[in-house]
Amino acid sequence: MKLAAYPRSRPSGVDWLGDVPEHWDVKRGRFCMDINRRSIRLRELSSDDEVSFVPMEAVGEYGGLNLDQTRAIADVSSGHTEFEDGDVIVAKITPCFENGKGALAAGLTNGAAFGTTELHVLRARSVDRRFLFYLTISRAFRSNGEGEMYGAGGQKRVPPEFCKDFRVPLPTLEDQRVIADFLDRETSRIDALLAKKRTLIERLREKRTALISRAVTRGLPPEAARAAGLDPHTKLRPSGVDCLGDVPEPWKVLPFTKYVADRSDYRGKTPEKTQDGVFLVTAKNVRMGFIDYEASQEYVAAEEYDEIMRRGLPKKGDILFTTEAPLGNVALIDREDIALAQRIIRFRMKPDCFSSRFTLYAMMSDYFQLQLQSLSTGSTAEGLKASKLPILRIVTPPLQEQRTLADFLDRETSKIDQMVTKVEAAIERLEEYRAALITAAVTGKVDVRGAVA
Repeated sequence: MKLAAYPRSRPSGVDWLGDVPEHWDVKRGRFCMDINRRSIRLRELSSDDEVSFVPMEAVGEYGGLNLDQTRAIADVSSGHTEFEDGDVIVAKITPCFENGKGALAAGLTNGAAFGTTELHVLRARSVDRRFLFYLTISRAFRSNGEGEMYGAGGQKRVPPEFCKDFRVPLPTLEDQRVIADFLDRETSRIDALLAKKRTLIERLREKRTALISRAVTRGLPPEAARAAGLDPHTKLRPSGVDCLGDVPEPWKVLPFTKYVADRSDYRGKTPEKTQDGVFLVTAKNVRMGFIDYEASQEYVAAEEYDEIMRRGLPKKGDILFTTEAPLGNVALIDREDIALAQRIIRFRMKPDCFSSRFTLYAMMSDYFQLQLQSLSTGSTAEGLKASKLPILRIVTPPLQEQRTLADFLDRETSKIDQMVTKVEAAIERLEEYRAALITAAVTGKVDVRGAVA
C-alpha cells in the first residue's frame, strides 16, 4: 500500500519524533491520560461480584487479552493492578515490555479486572483510546521506553514517569479516530494473513512428525524402498507395545537403555554462570532435532569445566535428551567444546546396534514421545525420573536399514524445513510491515485519511 505524506509539516521539537503534520499538537502523556488510577468500575460493584483476572501470560503481544479467568472481588487481596473496559494496559517489565505485551481492555467480566502488578494502566482523557493503544504498541513508544528502564539484571522496569512524560503526537480527535479505523482494518488484514501462515507452519510440522513416525515404525515408502534395494512390501507383525502397533517382521523392539554404550545424567546442581568461557547447552537450547545456540547463550568458566562435566564428556554424535521443561526434546551433539546443564541426559548408543541419526529420529517419533508422556510425573511441568528409563522401548531395524532410513529422513525433513523457513521469513516481513505501518500512522509520517473507506 502506497501512502503519501501529509501536505504540510512542522518541527515537533522532539528529537526522536522529528517533523509532525502542521495541524498536530504534541503533549506530554500526563495531559492526555491518567496513569495507574484506581478503577471506578470496581468500586461500583459488590464484593461478591466476579471480575476478570489477568496474569501476565494472559496479555497478548501487540494486542489481545485471554479472559478465561475470573475472581470474586472479595477473593482478590491487595497487590494487583486494577483496570476496566476502555483502559490501555502496558507490560512494564523486561522482556514483556520489549515484546510488545499490551492491550486495549474490552469485554471484561462486569467491565472490570484485577491484573498482574507488572502492568501500567493508561486511561484515555483527551485522546481516543484506540489511538492511544496503537501508540503504545508503536516502535516509538517501545524503543523510548526501553531507554528509560531501571533496575538490575533481568528485572528492569519502565517507570510510570516515562508514561507521564512521553511526548504524545496528537492529531485532532476526529483524525485520531480515522487513524484508529485505518489501523483496525489494516492490522486485521495482516493478522488474518499471519494466522494462515502460522497454520501452514503447524501443518508442515505435523507432516514432518508424521513422516518421521511412519518411517521409523513401518520403513520406507514403497518407491523409496525399491530405490534403496529394500522390500517395498514387508510383512508386519504385532510389536507388543500398545502405542506402537505393528512393525515390519524383521525388525525388533528392544529396551532402549540396554543398548546405550555410555550415559551421563547432568541433573543436579546448576553450574555457576559466567560472562564468557565454555558455552553451556541448557534444556532451552535442545530443540526437537537440533541444538539451537541462539535460544539461550550462557557460559561457564573454563577452569570449572572438568568439574562440571565430571559425569561424562560430550562427543559428536551423542544424543541429548531433555528430562523436563520441556520433556523429550532430543538433538545430536555437533560440537564438543560445550558444557551441559541440568535437566539433560547424554546418550551414546552402541555403534554395532544403533545409528545415532536413526535413534534421534526414533526418539522424535510419536510412539516414543507417547511412552515419555505415559511415564512422566509432575503437576506444573512434566518430568521423567531416571528410574523410568529402562521401561522405554525402541523399534530397531537392521543397522544398514537404519542408516538408509536416516538418509531418507535427512533429505525429506530438509525439504519441509526449507518450506518452514520460507514461511517464517514471510511472517517476519509481515510483522515488520505491521509494526512500521502502526508507527508511521501514529507519528504522522503517512497520511491515512484518504485510505479509510
